[in-house]
Amino acid sequence: MLPQDPNILLSYINTKLRDQYPSLEALCEDLDADEAHIVQALAGVGYGYDSGRNQFLPD
Repeated sequence: MLPQDPNILLSYINTKLRDQYPSLEALCEDLDADEAHIVQALAGVGYGYDSGRNQFLPD
């Protein structure tokens, strides 16, 4: 289960992307998570996914 608080979610997702997954798509597939929900939740706190750096960065 993913954290509900967007700031904690940001830290959690970026750590997982850095340490375990080559892409957001791979993370979502492995964790059975909704990619659109993650992107939307983090956009709500001003972050967007950068596939080149494989992390969420400030917009």
